[in-house]
Amino acid sequence: MLAHCNVTYEMVYDNIHSKPNAFIKLLLKLLAKNKVVSETPYPRSLGTAPQFIIKGNRDFELEKSRLISYIQKTQELGQKEFEGKESLSFGKLSSKEWNNMFAKHLDHHLSQFGV
Repeated sequence: MLAHCNVTYEMVYDNIHSKPNAFIKLLLKLLAKNKVVSETPYPRSLGTAPQFIIKGNRDFELEKSRLISYIQKTQELGQKEFEGKESLSFGKLSSKEWNNMFAKHLDHHLSQFGV
């Protein structure tokens, strides 16, 4: 789950995930964007994009450390860094949309495990 949560931040900070083609990006904007960036919590058993599916074993402590580092980096960069910042999947987002996306995803998975 921690490796899965790290994918969101990898898409922002690390150049390791490919950008969707124009057609897929349009579909994502039309069908998923509002659900992802709004303040409404994610429902249970929500589907996920292929790049978020983690295969193989992961080192818990390493993934935990990576997640903490990503959260700290995001916090240090602050709101101004994210205002109008381009998302791989959804185009330009407001800082509030970025905040909602980051917070909802973490809350969704941490609450699954009672954290």
